[in-house]
This record gives sequence, C-alpha cells and structure tokens, in this order.
Amino acid sequence: MGSYKLGDLSFYSLIENHASSLDFMSLEEALHQMKRERRIFIEKSFIVMFKACGKAHLPEKAVDLFHRMGGEFQCKQTVRSFNSVLNVIIQEGLFSRALEFYSHVVASKSLNIHPNSLTFNLVIKAMCRLGLVDQAVEVFREIPLQNCAPDSYTYSTLMHGLCKDGRIDEAVSLLDEMQVEGTFPNQVAFNVLISALCKKGDLERAVKLVDNMLLKGCVPNEVTYNAFVHGLCLKGKLEKAVNLLNKMVSNKCVPNDITFGTLINGFVKQGRVTDGARVLVSLEERGHRGNKYVYSSLISGLCKEGKFNHAIQLWKEMVGKGCEPNTVVYSALIDGFCQEGKLDEAREVLSEMKNKGYLPNSFTYNSLMKGYFEVGDSHKAVLIWKEMANDNCNHNEVCYSILINGFCKAGKLMEALMVWKQMLSRGIKLDVVAYSSMIHGFCNANLVEHGLKLFNQMLCQGPELQPDVITYNILLNAFCKQNSVSRAIGILNLMLNQSCDPDFITCDIFLKTLRENVNPLQDGREFLDELVVQLVKRQRTVGTTKIIEVMLHKFLLPEASTWAMVVQQICKPKKVQKSINECWSRLSC
Repeated sequence: MGSYKLGDLSFYSLIENHASSLDFMSLEEALHQMKRERRIFIEKSFIVMFKACGKAHLPEKAVDLFHRMGGEFQCKQTVRSFNSVLNVIIQEGLFSRALEFYSHVVASKSLNIHPNSLTFNLVIKAMCRLGLVDQAVEVFREIPLQNCAPDSYTYSTLMHGLCKDGRIDEAVSLLDEMQVEGTFPNQVAFNVLISALCKKGDLERAVKLVDNMLLKGCVPNEVTYNAFVHGLCLKGKLEKAVNLLNKMVSNKCVPNDITFGTLINGFVKQGRVTDGARVLVSLEERGHRGNKYVYSSLISGLCKEGKFNHAIQLWKEMVGKGCEPNTVVYSALIDGFCQEGKLDEAREVLSEMKNKGYLPNSFTYNSLMKGYFEVGDSHKAVLIWKEMANDNCNHNEVCYSILINGFCKAGKLMEALMVWKQMLSRGIKLDVVAYSSMIHGFCNANLVEHGLKLFNQMLCQGPELQPDVITYNILLNAFCKQNSVSRAIGILNLMLNQSCDPDFITCDIFLKTLRENVNPLQDGREFLDELVVQLVKRQRTVGTTKIIEVMLHKFLLPEASTWAMVVQQICKPKKVQKSINECWSRLSC
C-alpha cells in the first residue's frame, strides 16, 4: 500500500507464514502475485509448502504442486523436492501411490531427476509395507549402481521388512553385510533383529546380538528390554521377565508403559492375574500410571477367573484415578456381569458406555446375548441381536453361533433352523460351534439322523471345520441314549482315527451306558483299558493320560500289560534317569 516494494525474501517469509497456518488459499494468492510480478521461485519455498500439505494430510495437493513447479512457476524440480513429496505420500500410508509417483518421475526424461540414498530409503520402506520384500531387496542391490551408498536407515528398513516376512536369517545376514561394508549399525538396526528373534522365541540368538550390540558401543535401550520382556512372557518365563525389569531399572533404563503392559498381559495370559495386579502396584510406585490397556487386561483376566468382585474394585480404582475406560474395558466388565447373571447391571454399563461415546463391538453384544440365554430369557437375547443391527455392528459368525446355540438349548429348534438358513443365504462362514449347536438341537429333538447328516457334512469340510470333542460327545450321548452302543463305538473309532482325543465326558457317557443299559451290565474297566491301548498305539500321550486319570478316579485299575505300555511311552529313559539322579542328589543334601 505504501512505497515499499516487496522483495523475493519477503515473499518467502509470506509463504512460510501461510504454510505454517495451513492457509492454502492465501498461499495460492501469494504464488499468483509472484507470478504476475515475475518473481524468482525457489525450490526452498515449495518444500515448505509440501510439508504443509503433509501436515494437512493432502498428498495429492503436494503432487499437483510438484508438477506445477516446472511448468507454471518455472522452478526446476530436484531430488530434494521429489523426496519431500514422496515422503508426504508415504506418511499418509499410500504406499502404492508412492511407488507409482516414484516410477513416473524417475522415468520422465524432462524432469531428469536421479534418486539419491533418501529416495531409495523411502521406496524400500513403501515396498516393505506392501509386503513386496523381494522387490525391495532388488532395489537395495541397485543402490550402488546409482552411485549411492545405503546407510544405516536403509539397512534397518530392509531388515524390518525381512523380519515381518518371517525371513529373520536373511535379516541377520544383512547385519553382517552392513558391518563388512563399513556402515555402522545403530540401536534401531539391532533392535529390529532382537525384537524379531524374541517374538519367535529364539532368546539365545537375541542375547548374542545384545553382546554384539555392546561390542559396537550401542547401549540397550527400553526398546531392547521390551523385546526381551515380550519374548520371556511368550515363553511363560515370567519370573525372568520380572528380574529383567529390575535389571533394566538398575541400568538406569526407565521402563515405560509398554514394558509394564507386556508383563501384566503375560501374567494374565498365564492365569496369574493377582501377580499382574502386583506389577500394576509396582508401576504406580515408580511414578507411572496404569493406562486403559493395562486395566482392560487385568479386568478381563479377573472376570475370566471368576474374581468378579476384585474386577469391580479395580474398575472403581481405575475411574477414581482419572483413567478413562475404553471399549475393551467396558466390554470386559459387561462380560463379567453377564457371567455372574447380573444382566441389569450389564445393561447399565452398556448405557454408560454409549453415553460416553464408546461404540459397543460384537464381543460386547455377544456377552449380553449369551447372558440372556443362560438365564432363560431368549426374547431379550433376540432384542440384543436387533439392537446390534441398529447400532451398525455387523453380525459375524460368532454372533450367529451364539444365537443358534441359545435357541437349541432353549428347545427352540425351528428358530435355530431359521438362523441357520439365514447364515447360509448371507454367505456367513459356518464354524464348529454353529455345527455342534445345530447337531445338539437335532439330537435333543430325537432327530439324531438329521444331526448325523450335519456331522458328515463337517467331515467333508476343510481342516479348520472338523468336529471337536464336544461334537463327538453330542453324537455319542445321543446314540447311547438310544441304546445304539455299536453305532456309538463306530463314532468313537472315527474320533480316534480323526486324531481327536476323548475326554472325561466321553468316558462318563460310555460308563453310564455300560453300567445301566447293556446286558450283562459292565463296570467299564475293560472298555477303558482297551481305549487306553488304542491311544497308546496311536502315540497319543495326552489322551492316554486323561483316560488313565479317569480310571484311577473311578478305581478301575488298568491291566499290568497296559500299565507297562503307558509307562514305556510316557517316560523317556534318559529323562527318567535324570530325574532319579536329581532326587538322589537332593536327598543326599
């Protein structure tokens, strides 16, 4: 407005200001004013704008601006602006689009842009994220041909891709190659490999990598320790994980939420929720606060163990400390109320959950449906099913299975059949629970042949849909009730041939029949003894020990020859001798 004439640097400051506030309309006005006044456009200004596009999640705007640089604004694009746009696209997770943009620019003779190390790093990252690991390796091998050298980031990215693809040995070889080529491995490179080995359960190799890490002057950090804690928890070595946590503290490496969360989750999965709760106390004593993931794991674990009052107490403690529950925590509490038969309380929690803006998931609704079926209120279970649809929560195979199972247990076979037909018409995948429930429904209605027909359908399906011990027990019980013992024996032999071990219920079904419904009556010892022999011949150790346990509880002692076979299979001579030696050494002490 005055006599002062804007200079090129003033325009750059203007662009920088508009870009920081993500004011793209003002940016366009500034660009057009510069164009009218024939100002010189510099690449630095465009890179600032590309970054703004990244912050605003507008990758296509960055691509468009890149193409306008050379033609409309007469500013030559270089590898710097190219990398900036490529990075914006990748940050948005548009990996296929990034590779498309890369191929177009590199192939363009008019642009004449030659990729550098950063370009290759970005391309390898995109390929690895898409699972194109072999192509990423090819690009990696071409880097030296382009007069570039891979850096530690390049190696780390490719190692991560190989590890995610399950090719850990190749990733470890890449670490050796990296050192031979004179590239210094950093914490990231070591941690990528250590994490992969720990997830695989190969802690011995992971420890060797830590030794190598220390030799190279890299100090293990919280990521390294977290990987080991996770690996130890996977193997069930929770005490060692706790010791590692203490070592971590003594080495002045501060455990974070991931460390404690992993350890607590490990205890919960092992059925040791009380120990997990102690870790939470330790977490808070160290000045940390338990997050919603930690609480959800503990509350869910306590509900599964039947310690519902403790779960409620922990819930109150969580809310009292200002930790906002999430969908998982709400769902765990609702499931706990349903297991306790407290459906009104479960509904109240559901209402609170919705009021606070948390959407119930299929697990939430499934818990309520099961709860209502368990207390004999199938009408309210159906209302939950409808509510689920109204809340745009998809009905999956588990929901259908619960509905079929509930109707069959309530003796409502026609309703169960309607749901079954609906599953088939909608292409919903039938699971073992749905089949077993329907077979149970037919058998309860004295339509055993219909149940057998479904059972035979299961046998014709793939390995993921084969009958389990529950399915077999339903049919065995149905045939035994009809006094069709020979048909029941036929199903039992099929069960053994299909590698499905009988359990305590299987034994009880046959024992009851042999003692009450055959002529002459039998105590069942001979039957169970023969069953043990059949399992030993098939080298099914777990099944063998289960039946032996039943026999001992029922005071039906196996034959001496059967005992000999069982002991020979279960007790390996070297291990037995080792155990004997250890016992003698303890006694001598």
